[in-house]
Amino acid sequence: MITLSDIPPRGGAGFAGPMALFVLVLATLPLWIAPIGLYEYLGIEIAIWILFAMGFNLLFGYTGLHSFGHGAYLGIGAYAFGLFQQQVMVSLWGGLFCAITAALLAGAIVGAFLSHRRGIYYALLTIAFGQVFWFCAMKLHGITGGEDGLLGIPRPDLIIGAWRVDLNDNTNFYWFVAAIAALAVLALWRIVNAPFGRVLQAIRQNETRARFVGYDVWRWKWLAFTLSAGFAGLAGGLFAMAQQSAYPDVMSLHQSGLIVMMVLIGGGLVNFWGPVLGVVLYYIARDILGGLTEAWLLWYGLLFVIMVMVRPEGVAGLFHSLKQRLPRQASVTKPEQA
Repeated sequence: MITLSDIPPRGGAGFAGPMALFVLVLATLPLWIAPIGLYEYLGIEIAIWILFAMGFNLLFGYTGLHSFGHGAYLGIGAYAFGLFQQQVMVSLWGGLFCAITAALLAGAIVGAFLSHRRGIYYALLTIAFGQVFWFCAMKLHGITGGEDGLLGIPRPDLIIGAWRVDLNDNTNFYWFVAAIAALAVLALWRIVNAPFGRVLQAIRQNETRARFVGYDVWRWKWLAFTLSAGFAGLAGGLFAMAQQSAYPDVMSLHQSGLIVMMVLIGGGLVNFWGPVLGVVLYYIARDILGGLTEAWLLWYGLLFVIMVMVRPEGVAGLFHSLKQRLPRQASVTKPEQA
């Protein structure tokens, strides 16, 4: 199985092309999504989950830490945004700042307990803490609304100086979310290719060796978890705006499991762009297969099982392997033709 280290990480050539394609798709999506039979709100969902998946992959793919309760931080961001709008003031930037800060704080506290552990113990603790947050969301009726959640969360206008944009219009809101997602992807690229990202990959490859060469592994793992939670909180704030509500199901094990499946199927363990492919494949399965059969989740689950058994590096890893084989086949056929 190939790893992240097998794919050239530095240089603009390896990033500029995919990033240009990513931005082009985001920029043109409102023009072609309706003609192919889909709906514009789907673009908003995909952009938000791409942001969530890319932030999650900083922890899962680059650091090798298995978090199965990460939906909690998406939910914390959603609740923080909603509570800020309803209890403090209606403000777009204030709400998003509150969502990121709340998720960062929760991630920092939980990460302090987790970072001493690794392997199955780390994974089980992430589930436990995720369930604690979900239980709080269910039972703190006076704050979270219990099972009903927070309803009627407003979408504040985007205000930049004298410029005001009504985000209640889904097209305007899509452009806003797409811009945030593109900036977040750019920031994550810089993070994973900075010395910080190199240390995370060293921990992923061999935590004990990384500790022996002088890295404070606990601190780096804690930072990775906290940053990943912060990106999840940002996605949660945008999700609360999109749904105009926040509810406990967002924090459930089901949602946490979905993000793991998306990243694994897409190939986040071996490629920076793997989570993007995984999110797109999930929504294709949900909206296209879901229109053909009610058992679409069964087929998606079977795809996940087959992918893990046959191609654990995911779709992105498969593309990379095919790309590596083509030059070899060409070099073999040329002498034969001669």
